[in-house]
Amino acid sequence: MNEDTTKSEAKREEFAGRLSDFAYEALRDQLARGAFKPGTKLPIRTVAEVHSVGSTPAREAINRLVVEGALVMAGPKTVIVPFLTLEALYEITQMRLALEGLASARGCRTVTDVTISKLLFLQDKISLSLDEKRYADALYDNKEFHFTIYRLCAMPHLLAVIENLWLRVGSSFHDLYPEFAEQRYGVHNHMMAIEALVERDADSLRAAVENDIRDGFRRLKKAALLRYPGGAIPGS
Repeated sequence: MNEDTTKSEAKREEFAGRLSDFAYEALRDQLARGAFKPGTKLPIRTVAEVHSVGSTPAREAINRLVVEGALVMAGPKTVIVPFLTLEALYEITQMRLALEGLASARGCRTVTDVTISKLLFLQDKISLSLDEKRYADALYDNKEFHFTIYRLCAMPHLLAVIENLWLRVGSSFHDLYPEFAEQRYGVHNHMMAIEALVERDADSLRAAVENDIRDGFRRLKKAALLRYPGGAIPGS
């Protein structure tokens, strides 16, 4: 039994709803955190085993995510994590800049020292993962870092939209590495965000978050252009 399965079983025991809903939420979280690289196949049996549910709840969860576009059918019985097209990457990035910038700025005024301590702890974990080339672990904590900031805005509908954007783009974050680890773009932006929170400077916080998104977009765009030679991004 691996660590992912053990965590999933613990979460399942706390879950009060239908098993298909549990599997759906768990799989959504994995996708948003970059647990799978684009092109990864997700067999029903594997999803069922990892999340300790039957094949029917696993199938229902996968089908819901296919309808939402977070997964795609690559064959009669083959479901994969999709690659983002250049156009989709551009659109999602523009939406992230607007919405994540808004969430950051609105939440800056409610930050506490406890939140800042949590962010410093998460950043230490991310930096260690980057040093050890454990990029999946870095991505897992990267989402928690960002949403620890965004949740400060106390705007649940805004957060839901941002979550949906990360659901679509999370797997593509694997294309950030190893360049992002070597150049420490994300580390710099995260530390600027923490500094802005300490100062309760909403404008600087928004700028740090937007810079993080833009730096990521440049790397993801480069990877996408290699994958789709001759493609174009609107407005680029």
